[in-house]
Amino acid sequence: EIAYQLKKANIGMYVLRDVKVKYQDLTAQIDYIIITPVYRYFVECKNLVGNITVNEKGDFIRELLVNGRKVRKGMYSPLRQVEAQREVMRKKSTANNSLLDNIQDKFFNGKENYYNIRRVLVVAANPETIINTSKAPKDIKDKVLRADALVRKIENDIKNSNDASPLSKSWMKKIAEAYLDDDDEKTDYYSYYKNKFKLNNNNQEEIEILEENNNNDDIMREKLIELRTSISKEKSIPAYYVYNNEEMENIINRKPKTIEDLREVLPSIKVNTHGKKILEMLNK
Repeated sequence: EIAYQLKKANIGMYVLRDVKVKYQDLTAQIDYIIITPVYRYFVECKNLVGNITVNEKGDFIRELLVNGRKVRKGMYSPLRQVEAQREVMRKKSTANNSLLDNIQDKFFNGKENYYNIRRVLVVAANPETIINTSKAPKDIKDKVLRADALVRKIENDIKNSNDASPLSKSWMKKIAEAYLDDDDEKTDYYSYYKNKFKLNNNNQEEIEILEENNNNDDIMREKLIELRTSISKEKSIPAYYVYNNEEMENIINRKPKTIEDLREVLPSIKVNTHGKKILEMLNK
């Protein structure tokens, strides 16, 4: 849906998908980076079932229909998540004196303008999702939208911008290539999906084993998400400081039994800080 909407835009732009960045012990996985002649957008894409409300405190609440009943559940803020991802990118590119921080930034000074040029968005890809931000803080309202409003948002931002002289297509391309150079884990999607869904024999026994393993992995994933949410709330830190989605999938695949096993899939600082709780949950 996002790709379809962006294709409709009459704006020269580059769109990068699934960019992974590491800086020291911090990691970020950014769903989309959109480079336009004026702004760059860091996009967290959510394909959620149900409706989303953002309240006056900026909390995200998801509403679902379960057995005909409306159920409301709090969820970790995807906006804070993508802001944290942008911060990892800022720290890395600043430390490396990257091209990403020299283009356009020559027009500005200070962090505030850095963030103004590099904007964050949360985009709901499900066209049936209703987003209610009527009571949300002003600085959040225009950062949470559905995919069908994305092009209009970008067009309005550029039309009303007094921030910088528009970049040429060649400079936009250089920025896109620089982001790709900073990508620490370029994924071969053909090999990934080929291996993910390949069966050696098309017999029923193998299919049943695969289904059982997938069910177990789903349960583990659910428990890991619950644990990550609990720790992040307890310590008032972003959830990815506990482990990000990529690290969580590595835990599920490796199923570590000891602290040493865990060190193979998580940075040492995360193992030292949260490793005991992770293993306690896994061993249950």
